[in-house]
Amino acid sequence: MVRKFYAHSGNRSDQSDWQPLHEHLIETGRRAERCASVFGAETLAMVAGRLHDLGKYTEPFQGRLRGEVPKLDHATWGARIVRERYPGLGTLIAYGIAGHHAGLANGGLGERRSSLRERLSEDYRTSQLPELLTDWEREIELPGALTLPRGFTALRERGAFQFTLLARMIFSCLVDADFVDTDNYYRVLEGREPRPEGAGPALAALRERLDLHLAGLPRDKGINPLRAEILAHVRSGASRLPGLFSLTVPTGGGKTLASLAWALDHAITHGLRRVIYVIPFTSIIEQTAGVFRQAFGDLGEDAVLEHHSAFFEDPKAELQSKEKRRLAMENWDAPVVVTTAVQFFESLFSDRPSQCRKLHNIAGSVVILDEAQTLPLHLLRPCMQLLEELTRNYRVSAVLCTATQPALRKEDGFDGGLEGVHELAPDPPRLYRALKRVRARHVGTLDDAALSDLLRRHVQVLCIVNNRRHARALFEAIADQPGARHLTTLMHARHRKRVLDEVRASLASREPCRLVSTSLIEAGVDVSFPAVLRAEAGLDSIARGRVD
Repeated sequence: MVRKFYAHSGNRSDQSDWQPLHEHLIETGRRAERCASVFGAETLAMVAGRLHDLGKYTEPFQGRLRGEVPKLDHATWGARIVRERYPGLGTLIAYGIAGHHAGLANGGLGERRSSLRERLSEDYRTSQLPELLTDWEREIELPGALTLPRGFTALRERGAFQFTLLARMIFSCLVDADFVDTDNYYRVLEGREPRPEGAGPALAALRERLDLHLAGLPRDKGINPLRAEILAHVRSGASRLPGLFSLTVPTGGGKTLASLAWALDHAITHGLRRVIYVIPFTSIIEQTAGVFRQAFGDLGEDAVLEHHSAFFEDPKAELQSKEKRRLAMENWDAPVVVTTAVQFFESLFSDRPSQCRKLHNIAGSVVILDEAQTLPLHLLRPCMQLLEELTRNYRVSAVLCTATQPALRKEDGFDGGLEGVHELAPDPPRLYRALKRVRARHVGTLDDAALSDLLRRHVQVLCIVNNRRHARALFEAIADQPGARHLTTLMHARHRKRVLDEVRASLASREPCRLVSTSLIEAGVDVSFPAVLRAEAGLDSIARGRVD
C-alpha cells in the first residue's frame, strides 16, 4: 500500500480534504516556473518549487499535521538535496529553499538566523533534522542538470552582485508560488473562489484610454504646442530596444503623461508586462496616481495600484475592490504600480519573503524613476548597479525621469555609472530655454517678523522653510490671515491631500492662499504660485524649479 503524505491539513479527521504533498510541490514548481519564464530561469525556479517542502516527507512533520509534535524545520532537507544534486547552481537555489519562511540567510556567518553553512552542516542534520523518507523520489521528478537562465550575461567584475540578485529573483518566484498555492487551497476549503491573478485591464486597453485623454487636452496657446511636440517626440522613441533611458523635461513640459505614454507604447511593442512608477516622496504619489487614474478613465481604478506607507483606502470603496488591491500589493500583480523609491530598492535588497515576493514581477517591466536626482548619494552606486542589472538580465527598461538630470552616467565621470543611456526628450537645452518661467532673486536677510509681514502683504504666496519647527512657527504667526495653510510630512496623507486640494482650488479661483511648507512641496507637487519665498538652501532646491 502506497503511503500518503500531506502538505497542509484540512477540517476532516479522515484527511479527505487535506492537501497531498506531491500536489503542492508540483503545483508550486509549476507556478514558480511560470513566474521565472520572463527572465529565462524556468528550470531553476521549478526545482526550487518542487523541493521547498521536501522536509515534510518525514514522520515528525506528518505527525505535526495531526497535532502531535511542536514546530520543526521542514525547509533544510530541500536545500541539502538541491545542493547535492546540482553542485554550483544548487547552492544558489538552496538559499531560497532554506529561507522560504524565515528569510534568506547569510552564506557563512549567522546573525539574526542560522547561516546557510550551518543549516547544511552534518552537525545540524544529525541534531535538528528528522530522517527524510525516500518516498519523495517516487513522487517528485527532477531534471538531470541545471543551467544559467537563457541569455544571462555574467560580468567578471560584478559576478557576485549579479548572482545575489538571481538568488533573490528565484526566491521571489518560490515564495510567491508557495503562498498562492497554499492560499488557494484554503480558499477552496472555505468555499471561496481562488485568488484572482493577472488582474487589471490589458496595457493595450489602457493605451486606448490614455490616447483619448491626450486627444482632449488643449494643443494651442501658451506652452501647449511645445508640450504636444515633447509628447510626440518621446513616443516616437518607444520602438527602441529595452534598456536604459533618460527623460529630461523641465517643469511644465508634461513629462508625467509623456513618460506614461512612452512606457505603454514601449511595453506593448516589446511584450513587457507592466509599468512601475517609482517616486521619491509620498507627498506626490497620490498626485501622480490620481493623474494616471484620470487619464485611464473608467479603467483607472482597476489599473493603478498604489503601494506606499501613506496609502489610505477610501472607506466607500467596495469590499471586493479592497480585497483585490490588498492581494495585488503583496506581489505587484497589476498593470500599473505607483510606489516609493524606498519600497522599490529596499525590496530588491531585502531578505524577507514578504518583501521579496514582488521581485519577479519587476522583471519584464518598464520602471520609471521620477525625480531621479533625489536618490541618496551614499546609495547611488548600488542603486545604479541594480538598475543596470535589471536591464541587462531581467528584460527591464529603466527611465531616469526628471527636470534636473543627475550625473549618473559613466561619461559624466561617475565611477561605476550607467552606460548606453538614451535620451527620449527633444533637445533638453532648448526645452529649458523655452520653458523658463521662474525668476529667482536674493531678497536679503529676513527675520521671522519681516517674513510674516511679507506673507501678509501677498494674497497668494508660498513660503518654503528648512524644518518643521520653523514652518509651524511661521504658520502660527499668520494663522489669522485669509487662506493661511500649513504643510509638513508629519501630516497624515489624507490631511495633506486635503490641504493641497484646497490650495489648488484657491489658486484657480484667485482667492487668498498663503501656504507655509517644508521642502516636501519641492518634490514635484503640482502647484503654481505667483510668488514664492524660499529659505536659503542648497542650489539643488533652487535648480529644481518645482514651484513657480
